[in-house]
Amino acid sequence: MDLEIDALGLLCPLPVLRLRKRMEPLKDGAKVQLIADDPAAIVDVPHFCNEAGHQFLGMSETDGTLFFTIQKGAAASEA
Repeated sequence: MDLEIDALGLLCPLPVLRLRKRMEPLKDGAKVQLIADDPAAIVDVPHFCNEAGHQFLGMSETDGTLFFTIQKGAAASEA
């Protein structure tokens, strides 16, 4: 993992805004883990990845804490 972003306690849209800002300086291919506890992030993070051209690698949940894995600038082509 190249970067871990703690967005615990932040409500929509702040987890995605923090993710976007912290990913900007990273090189394409960098892997990021976002940690959040806002249930809206389950929809917001994959949508952000799709819109921004990043690859959403997956999500897991432990006791209400959500862990998202994203790869910068590596959107999968599904054509």
